[in-house]
Amino acid sequence: MKTVYWIAAGLTAIFMALASIPDLLQSPQALSVFAHLGYPRYLLPFLGSAKALAVVAVLAPVSPRLKEWAFAGLLFDLAGALYSHLSVGDSPSGWMPAVIGLLLVSATYLTYRMRQIPA
Repeated sequence: MKTVYWIAAGLTAIFMALASIPDLLQSPQALSVFAHLGYPRYLLPFLGSAKALAVVAVLAPVSPRLKEWAFAGLLFDLAGALYSHLSVGDSPSGWMPAVIGLLLVSATYLTYRMRQIPA
């Protein structure tokens, strides 16, 4: 189970880190998506920082409570992204990354919790 967790955590970390970089840099693509969704520009660096910090918390040996909050934050971010893209009528190419992220974070969280159960 430990190997499955680290594979899932690694894929989740890569996915979310790659999602946070454009937000932190306020790239033209991230600005365009945010404008399309109707969100203010100033929210980008906040969300990018939160995602990056959550990735660190998922990978680092931190307290279980902090790790749980990191998972919750990632799930809120991805659920909000999925809802936002569906609300503006985006095609699957717009909302599918959020679904993939939700699957990755869910798999990582489930394997994390399974590791916490004593054998």
